[in-house]
Amino acid sequence: MDIQTKLVHNQWQIDTQTGAVSVPIHHASTFHQFDFDTFGKYDYSRSGNPTREALEETIAELEGGVSGFAFASGMAAISTAFLLLSKGDHVLITDDVYGGTYRIITDVLSRFGIEHTFVDMTDLDAVARHIRPNTKVIYMETPSNPLLKITDIRGVVKLAKAHGCLTFLDNTFATPLLQRPLDLGVDVVLHSATKFLAGHSDVIAGLAVVKDERLAKQLRKLQYSFGAVLGVQDAWLVLRGLKTLHVRLEHSSRSAMQLAQFLHRHPKVAHVYYPGLSHHEGHVIHREQARGFGAVLSFELEDEQAVRTFVQHAHIPIFAVSLGAVESILSYPAKMSHAAMPKAERLRRGITDGLLRISVGLEAMDDLMADFEQALSYV
Repeated sequence: MDIQTKLVHNQWQIDTQTGAVSVPIHHASTFHQFDFDTFGKYDYSRSGNPTREALEETIAELEGGVSGFAFASGMAAISTAFLLLSKGDHVLITDDVYGGTYRIITDVLSRFGIEHTFVDMTDLDAVARHIRPNTKVIYMETPSNPLLKITDIRGVVKLAKAHGCLTFLDNTFATPLLQRPLDLGVDVVLHSATKFLAGHSDVIAGLAVVKDERLAKQLRKLQYSFGAVLGVQDAWLVLRGLKTLHVRLEHSSRSAMQLAQFLHRHPKVAHVYYPGLSHHEGHVIHREQARGFGAVLSFELEDEQAVRTFVQHAHIPIFAVSLGAVESILSYPAKMSHAAMPKAERLRRGITDGLLRISVGLEAMDDLMADFEQALSYV
């Protein structure tokens, strides 16, 4: 069955108790035990809740994993996954990474004796050179945030397996609809479900999926111990959002391609970062490992003043943090998603003060392009 159909028709399509076509929301913190010696499946909602379980099993099915885990945010999912590490371990991480992930690596894990190295993961030779004897995790973002860099997933997985490393991959931009990292050998897939999976700017959520039962047991213990679990109302909102993921992402991706081509031709735009453009570095690799190019792109204007002018005159996009929603969201990485990264580090990675990121929503493409055209005329 195609994933497009699975988004709507999965094991949680119908509630077996009532026939309801919506998963029940179990607002229960604790569960009565009917047998003194043998407890039931659920005892306390931190360890398990039927509504959260529905989401966890759904995302596991969509990603092709054995177990899914729902967390209170994308960063809670990423942070909990990093708890698989111990003092003295080393993480190799893509240099073009979300600012929150950069912060947890540099400001938090470093205090617990976990080492890290940032590397251009588009260069497999560089990845190989930076693997150490104590490297335990290689962390990928592909497409990356905000420059949409493409990592050869199979190539990195091959290196990781040769050195006994786990591989983590943030699949937020692509979603399981466009990219299935577990099928390519990745160990842990991570999502900010706040974005495309939920899709309506009304929930904060994170997800993790694994394909190995041993790893699932370890992550389940960490989820229970750390306790940053997703609430049932938010779990239900993500489940509802998943049902329309295909139509939303298909429309937004098509519009993103048109917008990227328009911006690429515009004289006021210095550069466009979008894997759907044939000249984008990694375009061919992305086509081989994914089913589409997604709805997020970045483009570069001359400087911060040009950005300020453009944002002031662009009327349709929401100017905000986040992405992946029904409305187009325009973001300024230098002061939003990557504000936690020092300016020198940002510039070294190519995240300039003239860079804008746009997550294309469901507006009519003609309206959005006309709005961009008039806003650029002031730059």
